[in-house]
Amino acid sequence: MARLLLFNKPFGVLSQFTDKGSPTTRATLSDFITVKGVYPAGRLDRDSEGLLLLTDDGRLQARIADPRFKLPKTYLVQVEGDPQETDLAPLRSGVRLNDGMTLPAEATRIDPPDLWERDPPIRQRKSIPDAWLKLTIREGRNRQVRRMTAAVGLPTLRLVRWSIGDWRVEGIAPGEVREIRA
Repeated sequence: MARLLLFNKPFGVLSQFTDKGSPTTRATLSDFITVKGVYPAGRLDRDSEGLLLLTDDGRLQARIADPRFKLPKTYLVQVEGDPQETDLAPLRSGVRLNDGMTLPAEATRIDPPDLWERDPPIRQRKSIPDAWLKLTIREGRNRQVRRMTAAVGLPTLRLVRWSIGDWRVEGIAPGEVREIRA
């Protein structure tokens, strides 16, 4: 039976088990995960937080990570600015990035979510408003959500991956691992 781990990756942690070649020591998955023989199914940038799936089953790993299967990934995104419906429309129809058009995303403005505190905290500026979006994509380009929000004039301040398919990070503390049946 395949093992599947849900990990709430904290801010600043690399989505790999080693940090070869870095002149400074950075936190990696090995600082949190002691289960042997599992590998990340996809990536999450060092400056992003939230759900990272790990498995010991190569076929499951490929199915989760491969964009051909278009598994939805939902993010809670704190952005700089005061987004209106007209700002979200391009996200919903696809945004032109330097590597081509994105697929349409589901984009909704939401109330600030009840999340854990981030360390370090987001810098707040009194003169610049911020807001939260719930964004669901079905591809996995490098830094895609950050590039999409920037392309519509809403720079990302905080990015939390909330779910991948039916798997959610809800109820899992930062740095915590939960094993479930695959």
